Amino acid sequence: MKSYCVYILECADSTFYTGSTSNLEQRLAQHESAHFPDCYTASRRPVALVWHEYFKEAEDMVAAEQRIKGWGRKKKLALIDGGKT
Repeated sequence: MKSYCVYILECADSTFYTGSTSNLEQRLAQHESAHFPDCYTASRRPVALVWHEYFKEAEDMVAAEQRIKGWGRKKKLALIDGGKT
């Protein structure tokens, strides 16, 4: 069964990047290698995975990603630190 993942990276400049993928290991390698040169993280490497969550349905993954992208830094930090959101 395919799984879907939403993740947060902390960039070298201390900003956060939120993304989603069906292959987390591959996507992290792409971020680290600047595989997509126009991606937010390409000029902010190295990056570190600080949070992720898996979903069974792609629709749930997309909804979670959009919700988290709308949050400010404080709320993302609470999620990363295990706080309730």
